[in-house]
Amino acid sequence: MEHLYVISYDISDPKRWRRVFRIMKGYGEWLQLSVFQCRLNRMRMLDLEASLREAMNQQEDHVLILDVGPAEQVVPHVRSLGKTFAPVSREPVIV
Repeated sequence: MEHLYVISYDISDPKRWRRVFRIMKGYGEWLQLSVFQCRLNRMRMLDLEASLREAMNQQEDHVLILDVGPAEQVVPHVRSLGKTFAPVSREPVIV
């Protein structure tokens, strides 16, 4: 079962920030600077967490993961100013 996650991060070093950004692009949709939404099953979430732990400095950096709930059942109540917000939909992934 997939869950919808909102992930934000505060990375103090620009080189590490770029590395984390590249990792996040492989797992979700970029919403804003340092904020992504991801639709992941448990294994993909564990892979993402392991990749982030490896890329960040545990003493200086911070990653916040908000589990919004089961992706099929979530109807997010989002107020968006400016650009339209759309939750991540299920799509085939071509590797």
